[in-house]
Amino acid sequence: QVQLVESGGGLVQPGGSLRLSCAASVFAFSTYAMSWYRQAPGKERELVAYMSTGGGGLLYADSVKGRFTMSRDNAKNTVYLEMNSLKSEDTAVYYCKAWRPRSGDYWGQGTQVTVSS
Repeated sequence: QVQLVESGGGLVQPGGSLRLSCAASVFAFSTYAMSWYRQAPGKERELVAYMSTGGGGLLYADSVKGRFTMSRDNAKNTVYLEMNSLKSEDTAVYYCKAWRPRSGDYWGQGTQVTVSS
């Protein structure tokens, strides 16, 4: 069983920064590809960033390229999302997801990010 716990969300002004963390309670964390998703009110959940098991294979949504950076620390079973130059349209609940073949998807409970003056 995989448990994911996101943290680091909050209220920030436009142009500000936040760093989200996702701590995983799982054996062999390094074998899971990790992703960050977000869901704004009234909208579908969308992929924000993806990272493969080895830390490569990085993918970002066009809307966050150049502003968000995803990283992982396999020794700490944790992935991060560094968010800079935040905009009001980044307001959403942010979720992390773990995946590997034959295990399926595992989701965290989400952390709220609100960008507002």
